[in-house]
Amino acid sequence: MTTIPPGSTIGILGGGQLGRMIAIAAAQLGYRTHIYAPEGSGPAADVSPRWTQGAYEDADALAAFADSVDVVTYEFENIDPSAVEVLATHGLVRPGAHALRVAQDRLAEKRFVCDLGGLTAPFAPVDSLDDLEEALDQIGSRAILKTNRMGYDGKGQARLSDPGDAVGAWNAIGRQSAILEGFVTFAEEFSVILVRSAQGDIRFWDSAVNVHKDGILDSSTVPAGPLIEGQLAEARALASKVAEALDYVGVLTLEFFASADGPVFNEMAPRVHNSGHWTIEGAVTSQFENHVRAICGLPLGDTGLAAARVEMRNLIGVEANDWLQILSDPANHLHLYGKHEARPGRKMGHVTRLTL
Repeated sequence: MTTIPPGSTIGILGGGQLGRMIAIAAAQLGYRTHIYAPEGSGPAADVSPRWTQGAYEDADALAAFADSVDVVTYEFENIDPSAVEVLATHGLVRPGAHALRVAQDRLAEKRFVCDLGGLTAPFAPVDSLDDLEEALDQIGSRAILKTNRMGYDGKGQARLSDPGDAVGAWNAIGRQSAILEGFVTFAEEFSVILVRSAQGDIRFWDSAVNVHKDGILDSSTVPAGPLIEGQLAEARALASKVAEALDYVGVLTLEFFASADGPVFNEMAPRVHNSGHWTIEGAVTSQFENHVRAICGLPLGDTGLAAARVEMRNLIGVEANDWLQILSDPANHLHLYGKHEARPGRKMGHVTRLTL
């Protein structure tokens, strides 16, 4: 096994808030970080000493970046896997490109999970308006159309409730290759977040009950309650199979619906995840620190709860301007991401509250 000692440099693809929090955790363990991103700056620039602006298609720039660091990871999944493969020819990349390829293609992701025995919503591929109309006949008119690639926080999606919605939905997603998913009747949403070491050791954090508003995560709370806790064993078993099938190293997230039929897989993210931000104060070892430990070959930290109850709430748009009122409650832990413009739907920070 390759161990990357403190004092080494971790390369991070992407310079958003997840990269920022990975870099903070890395610094606490004595590592330096170097960001590679198409943008000239971002939230991670405040905490990472080096930043390279470069395209993910620029093989020469990627090679130079790989040669300047000791291990490479990524903070979001919308990166061309070929860029990761280029980096892998020059050094160690964790997680690997295979996880990206699966997670980026919603149809491939659903099939991958079904092959492992997971339960998903009914789905069908859609590459034309005719395909969409046939899929609606097969699945039912209450469905959601999602672009097969890209899209997050509700973007690239259109809801349908009637066959007459087909044309509008097809146009709304830009007439792109897509997947139609039937609606799932569920009571609550939750995430299974795990960390897997290079030796195959897997540890789970407590699963939070997630509440979304307008397609964006609003809050995550642990403990999640009896319904979700009763479905965790099955959900964790599937998550372990996914991690092992991908030979995954680092933090991996699977999102589920808690239904009468058991946990229904929604989607996966091969990275640290918004629904795990509560772990910074609310767990013995945060998802960010354990991600650094895993990719560097260090022993994994304890994922147990550090409080009786933990609630994380996202600060969207101008909500971040309430920082003074938030800090007036001494039980709150405020995280602002250093973004300069508060736009509607933009995650500007989060606040975590612990009940001891």
